[in-house]
Amino acid sequence: EITDATFDEVVLKSDKPVLVDFWAAWCGPCRMVGPIIEEVGQEYDGKAVVGKVDVDANQQFAAKYGVRNIPTVLVFKDGEVINRQVGVSPKTKKKDK
Repeated sequence: EITDATFDEVVLKSDKPVLVDFWAAWCGPCRMVGPIIEEVGQEYDGKAVVGKVDVDANQQFAAKYGVRNIPTVLVFKDGEVINRQVGVSPKTKKKDK
């Protein structure tokens, strides 16, 4: 779980690519994406950082990166967003990023 307090350290300062899933507990499609994100995290363990941001509890970076619909998955590299996926998509699409 990534929070507003840890986002800078975990995401922006990472020396690895970071996949961040912006979600909320009440969001049905988010619950569909959750297991896919966990699978990707296991497959890329050690090669990339995979985390989730609960937008209800952590709004600062969701607002900063223009997350208006969830689920939204952002991929960061060297502190910059290199890819954005809004909504539910197949696992292969997330892995291709």
